[in-house]
Amino acid sequence: MFAGVADLEEKSDGTIGDARNIDTILRIPVTVQVVLGSTTMPVSNLLKLGRGAVIPLDHRVGEPVDVVVNGRVVARGEVVVVEDDTSRFGVSLTEVVGPETLGERR
Repeated sequence: MFAGVADLEEKSDGTIGDARNIDTILRIPVTVQVVLGSTTMPVSNLLKLGRGAVIPLDHRVGEPVDVVVNGRVVARGEVVVVEDDTSRFGVSLTEVVGPETLGERR
């Protein structure tokens, strides 16, 4: 499973990697979430929720949403309607968060 020194090769960008195992790495599943917002409420209010209830979130319309992969913010974007199917929506990425800004929040 682990690459030996003989299996490693220098790439054109100067990094070192194992060309044989890149496909294995690319198939690893990750959990992707788009965080539209959050709120805090007492359990008593939570128990009163029913079909059609509206829960106000801390994000406003037009504010960027966070794209989270395995618990880490990796990008931010805008919610958009999918052109082929107006009953679905997606996220248009506006910012990819680099390692130096991973800890920062809006």
